[in-house]
Amino acid sequence: MNLPFTKIRIDPQQLAKQSDLLFTGGLIGTVVLLILPVPTWMLDVLLALSIAASLLVLLMIIYIKEPAEFSSFPTILLSVTLLRLALNVASTRLILLDGFAGHIIEAFGKFVVGNNYLVGGVVFLILVVINFVVITKGAGRIAEVAARFTLDAMPGKQMAIDAEMNAGLIDELTATKRRRKIQKEADFYGAMDGASKFVRGDAMAGLLITGINIIGGFGIGMLQKGMPLMEALQKYTLLSIGDGLVAQVPALIVSVAAGLLVTRTADDSNLGEQISAQISAYPRAIAIASALLFVFAIIPGLPALPFLFLSLIAAGAYFLLSKRAEEAAASPGALAALTAGSTKGVLPGSGGKPGAAGAGSDDFQKLIEGENFAVELGYGLTQLADKSQGGDLLDRITGVRKNLARDLGIIVPPIAVRDSLDMEANEYRFLLRGKVMGRAAVVANRWLAMNVTNSRVNLNGIPTTEPVFGIPAVWIGEEERKSAEINGYTVVDVVSVMITHLAEVLKQTAHLLLSRQEVQSLINRIKDANAALVSELLPDLVSLGVIQRVLQNLLREGVSVKNLTVILEAIADFASVTKNPDELSEQVRRRLGTYFVDSYECEPGKIKGVTLDPRLEQMLIGRIHRSHLEVMLAIDPQTAQFLLQELTIRSNAMTEQSLTPIVVVSGELRLAFKRFFESSFPKLVVLSYQELPSQTEIQSIGIIMAPPGMRTVPVQVPDAAAAGR
Repeated sequence: MNLPFTKIRIDPQQLAKQSDLLFTGGLIGTVVLLILPVPTWMLDVLLALSIAASLLVLLMIIYIKEPAEFSSFPTILLSVTLLRLALNVASTRLILLDGFAGHIIEAFGKFVVGNNYLVGGVVFLILVVINFVVITKGAGRIAEVAARFTLDAMPGKQMAIDAEMNAGLIDELTATKRRRKIQKEADFYGAMDGASKFVRGDAMAGLLITGINIIGGFGIGMLQKGMPLMEALQKYTLLSIGDGLVAQVPALIVSVAAGLLVTRTADDSNLGEQISAQISAYPRAIAIASALLFVFAIIPGLPALPFLFLSLIAAGAYFLLSKRAEEAAASPGALAALTAGSTKGVLPGSGGKPGAAGAGSDDFQKLIEGENFAVELGYGLTQLADKSQGGDLLDRITGVRKNLARDLGIIVPPIAVRDSLDMEANEYRFLLRGKVMGRAAVVANRWLAMNVTNSRVNLNGIPTTEPVFGIPAVWIGEEERKSAEINGYTVVDVVSVMITHLAEVLKQTAHLLLSRQEVQSLINRIKDANAALVSELLPDLVSLGVIQRVLQNLLREGVSVKNLTVILEAIADFASVTKNPDELSEQVRRRLGTYFVDSYECEPGKIKGVTLDPRLEQMLIGRIHRSHLEVMLAIDPQTAQFLLQELTIRSNAMTEQSLTPIVVVSGELRLAFKRFFESSFPKLVVLSYQELPSQTEIQSIGIIMAPPGMRTVPVQVPDAAAAGR
């Protein structure tokens, strides 16, 4: 008779969903161990499970990248400690009742300590001292200090995040994530401070339980079972010490894991990669160690072979690391270029310049085409773009391009990343079609501490200025980082400085990156859903060049073109009236006001800005000159100087209050006013009353009055001069 055979399938996803029940069952089972007796075979399984759990915890800590990433460790520490104590109670019951507590305890009592209870006792006491006095005490002290420093630094970190968000360095979502991370770190180190007491208590409990087992074993063996003194001493001492060793080995492993966790620093690699990268970064230290080991090998009386063997290994490591460093320095042009979906390269050893001899027609074609945008690095910064050395510059640049696509609605062309021998080692620059649009110098392997909270604490480091917003800063080492964060400094790494600078440069040059081909691509993306609009607009009403000019005008002032359908509809509505791109841009801005004005609000529905005296505004409107190409403002030097002084005072006052400098004028004056003062105040935002949503309230923080003796007769500018300008 054939019985049906049913396969038992274990679904990991189903187990993960029931993990709460498994953990609850494990805790209840641990408590049951304290009360009910267990058979010896089950005790062996549970002891093996205890050792396996401690090894798993140790391995997990090696591979995590940040201490707070293992936030459940304090709870796990309590759980495994409780399991070991429960196993101690269960094994004590079996030792005293049956004189046998399973094969694992017996093996530790006989094989590990050589069946000698004196040796076993000494080994057990040494393990307890190592665990209790050295590892546990040190880990507990580090956890206590880390918890205190983390809690003390929380207010400063929170203020730094708020200051960064107000300065525009980060958005609200990023600020929320960083606040959660700070809270998570504080909770973690606070819990670790208390959890370290569990480990110390476990070590003391193991020592007491072993002593109680030995004394209880004497009494039971001699009084109840009538065993001779030496036989009772031999049997119960070995079993008790074996039981203690079985408990102390996983306790020691977990203590080491706790010490590793609290001594870890945040890094983008696991512990092994972090240590090897930092040691191999200084080959000269390895060479000196090799020489010292050789000296020990030739000292009379010392065994030469071990020291000589280690000296040769260190020397070999030095030569390998030196050779790798020379190869990296010999091929600085081997950096890849970041593109939308592929990689453009430069020839190795070319210093970022294309090769010539033996080049084919494709190579000459690349020479002619050039690049839209490029990032050039000094040779000391090439490691930031080398993924094999842990550099994440290329990935971060991809993130910048994604953010600009989301925020501005355009796809930034491929960005080339290459080295350059024309710059200093720690210098970088951004090039737009060969023109340098921004450059700065950084200090590799250091942190930039920005004094955004006006802290009076001085840091040990290299004073500098943040390249984007001009914030006073200091380049500091890792040892100063904690102190800087506690005292309210915003601390960022080198790549973050470069990426922030790159993002700002790309925003400022977005209108220059928008080509006609890109405009056509943007229109093609919405053509299927808006076929009637596109067919009405192109090519009868306006040309592709007019649409490009309108979009460039918007991007030039930081207005997103994501709502391309709304933009094209506004152009179609007014293209029959005017073909002037500037005038069309102003009409589009009025249509888009609902979507972009809120980014300048100091609080929901309110904008704080400077306004103009109506008499002054009417005078300026009378001096606007319009041509078929552009709109311009023509005023006399005295009035221009007066307005420059007033705007300087108002802009500085608003900046000191952490407000964006904003001037609100009439729609007829807005563009001409912006263009006239743009070179002097590139960050000045000029809004018109007509583009503000109806529910937006204007809170004037100052009115620029008309200058004394103002001329009211409009200045006439000849058409030829206007056209020439």
